Amino acid sequence: MPTSPYRVTPARIGNSSGLRLPAAFYRDHPQFAGASGQVEVLSDTTLLLRLEPSQDQQDNEEESLMLRLFLDFLSREALAAESGPVFYTEAMATEDEELLAGVHTETE
Repeated sequence: MPTSPYRVTPARIGNSSGLRLPAAFYRDHPQFAGASGQVEVLSDTTLLLRLEPSQDQQDNEEESLMLRLFLDFLSREALAAESGPVFYTEAMATEDEELLAGVHTETE
């Protein structure tokens, strides 16, 4: 996912020196907020920064993306249907409850 480069600025962090990334970087790439990693010097003017998001952040983002894609799909299908969206009725809810009676999930 190529994006335009982000400008970094020098920052004093306690007794150490660091580089500050702009807020736009974290807005565009929230998986890197709070991530640690390594810096590798490639040349006198080039660094390679490798950040390692926590597994929880990666899992949550993947789930969020999948949910968003699924809901987008459902919305497109509902709007493309000849009869338009169908409202969920009490009768449908009762039928669904009967169908799912006795089904147990891992969270129960």
